[in-house]
Parts: sequence; structure tokens; C-alpha cells
Amino acid sequence: MPNRIWRAAALALLLVTPAAAVPPAKPPPPAGQETTRIVAVVNGDVISNADVDNRARLFAVSTGLPLNQDVIGRLKQQITRQLIDERLRMQEVLRLKVVIPDKSIADAIKGIETRNGLPPGGLRQKLLADGVSQRTLIDQIRTQLGWGEVLRGELGDKVKVSDAEVAEQQRLLAQQVGKPEYRLGEIFIPVEDPAVTADAQRFAETVITELRAGAAFPVVAAQFSQNQTALQGGALGWVQPNQLDSAVAQLVAEMPVGAISNPIRVPGGFSIVTVQGKRQIGNDVVTAISLRQVFLPFTAALNPQAPTEQQKQTLEKAHSISATVHSCDAMEQAAKTYGSTRPADPGEVRLDSINPPALRQVLGSLPLDKATQPLVTNDGIAVLIVCSRGDKNMAQESKEDVRAQLLDERIELLSRQLQADLRRHATIEIRSGGA
Repeated sequence: MPNRIWRAAALALLLVTPAAAVPPAKPPPPAGQETTRIVAVVNGDVISNADVDNRARLFAVSTGLPLNQDVIGRLKQQITRQLIDERLRMQEVLRLKVVIPDKSIADAIKGIETRNGLPPGGLRQKLLADGVSQRTLIDQIRTQLGWGEVLRGELGDKVKVSDAEVAEQQRLLAQQVGKPEYRLGEIFIPVEDPAVTADAQRFAETVITELRAGAAFPVVAAQFSQNQTALQGGALGWVQPNQLDSAVAQLVAEMPVGAISNPIRVPGGFSIVTVQGKRQIGNDVVTAISLRQVFLPFTAALNPQAPTEQQKQTLEKAHSISATVHSCDAMEQAAKTYGSTRPADPGEVRLDSINPPALRQVLGSLPLDKATQPLVTNDGIAVLIVCSRGDKNMAQESKEDVRAQLLDERIELLSRQLQADLRRHATIEIRSGGA
């Protein structure tokens, strides 16, 4: 289910042409001549002020917002606590001799580049340009992947959800047909010590301010959420009210689609949620379409009044694709031939979720196997073709969807329990100015 959401989100990003480009993030300046100092020691492992600063800069670059020193300063205590938790997780990964292949990390980075329309190697170049060590991102991804393997090892046989459990969940869903369910994204901020509750809430409010100013929810979730859904951008998928904390369930029932909540106090910390969709259980008939696409990136942001030579050549290629491609198979081949930087198959999507409305109308009426005219965005050009179009009840979850959701719930519960155990048995020293 999270994969479907990501594919739809990636497509929505591709289809939107912003009226004005968001100014590039300007990371906080280096700490001048300040010498490296220790801010925390975790079971003998040191976390330095440089580690904290690098993670803060990574956040600034990831959000695409020009965060100022005041905002970054308010983030640092929570970043320190997050780094402590990550260090505990990595120590457990190493203790259990879990190995994360470099290919897995490379694939995760490639996924980030694909979702953000960057060419291969583009993320590394962007980080270097903004003064962020790529090692900061690699370490974070390695920890996330390794922790996931630890949890699966701890679950053992329970990592497999039985057919009987799936059938029981489907039976319960059948009894709730017509009741509401919500597609949510969540950022979970843990509070492991009551003494830091106020700090965690202030941090949550800072994050919410940036989200409401335009920062992408999946990007912020990937950086700061301590749920296992972080690598999926905080996507919870479709959930029913009885699967949510009562305070969260009450709030999302009143929130419009697209809204971002204030911090919600839940057991173990604070939740920030966004409502990505609402529907009735078992009743969500929509027009679903399958697509194929080619995306040709620009090497620089587009200035419509003064396009570069590369942008002119890219437009010529896009016109050629539009004129010569007459099938979905041919569009997939064109994606390979021209080095499309986004998946040729973005997955099945709801027609009513596509923006802007003008493009939704085009795709709703475009004959099958006929390519669109080039769709120019700020960072590249897309050509799309509709492979199929028809009504589908999106609220009928497959056995695979139900199985994945049950497993996600099981893993998340174990993650919070194991993290609390690691903290309880750890020797953690916070130096002056740390968390």
C-alpha cells in the first residue's frame, strides 16, 4: 500500500507546474571558527556538534526552504536526541552483525533521486553544492535499513502474517462497509523522558511551520519521523478510526484533505498528521488510469524567457516522442532510449487526484495509446500516454494490502518497544549545549 501512495505522489509531483519556483535552500552557514566539540556520548560513541550541524543542513536542503539560523537553532536539541536514538540503533545493528549491502543504500538513494526528479548522481551533486556531506545521508539510510532488518529478525516467525489473520481482518472490514477511513501521512516525534516534553512540542511546532510554508511532507517525514514509515515518507496508507489513537481519529475526522495537524499528544510522543484522502470503507468507485511516461530533465532551472540550448534540444526530443510513440510498450522503450529519470510506469492512479485540473481533463479524454504533447515543468519535460481507463472500487483492499498493513503495525509496535529498551539500558552522557 505505501508503494502505491509513493507512486501516486511521484506522479502528482511530475504533473504540477509551479507558478513560481521555490527559492533554493540556503543551508545555515558553517559554525565559523568554532572547534569541534562533543555534544553527547552514547555507550562510548561520540556525537559531535559537526554531526548535529550536518543533519540540520541536510534538513534545510531537503525541504527546499531557506531556513534561518533561528529555526535551525530550535531544531538542534531534537536533532541531537534523534542522533542518540540512531546511534543506539546502529550499535544494535552492529551487535547482531547485520550487514547492509552498499547496493541497498545505492538503491535507496536512487529512489530519492527518482521521486525528486534528479538524474543519477544528482543528489550527491546537490548535497555538495549546499555544503552537506553525503556521508550524513548515507549514515541515516544505513541505520534505517539496518534497523528494519533487526526488527524482522526479532519478529522471527511473526514476520509472516498468516492467511487466517488476513481473512479475519477482511471479515472485520466487511462489517464496517460504509464507515469512514483515511489515507494519512504521519511524523512521529518520540518523548522518551517527560522532562523533554516541552522541547519536543516546540520542535513539532517548528516542523509544522515549515510544512505549512511549503516543505514537502514526505521529505520532512523521511528526515525526522521516528516511525518505521519514515523511508516511505511517513505514509500510513488507508487506516480506519479504530486503528488510530482516539485523539488522532477525532481530529482527522474534522480535517479537510491536504491539511496538516497541530502536534497531537499520543502515547510515547507527538504525532503530526496530514490527511491525504478520505473515503468510505468498501465504497470508493473512481476512474482509475494506468500510464506510461518519459521524463527528460533539464540541467538547469527553466527560465521561459531565456531557455538554454539544452532545454531547446530537450523540447525537440519531447516533440519527437509525442509524434512517434503510439503504444505503451513503445513509451517504455522510449523511456529507456532517452534515459528517462522517472519510472516509465508510475502505477495506477485515480484520475480525480491528478492536478492541475486542466491536465486531469486532458488525461480523462485522451484516446488510449495516444501520447500527450510535451508537458513542460520547471525542471524538465514529460510525455504521457494512457494505457487503460475505467471505473474501479479503490476501497476493496487486496489480501496483499491487508497483509502488508498488519505486518507494518507489528513492526512499528516492536520498534518502539525495542528503542525504549535500548535507551533504558544505555549509558548516555549529554554535554553542555546538547539535548
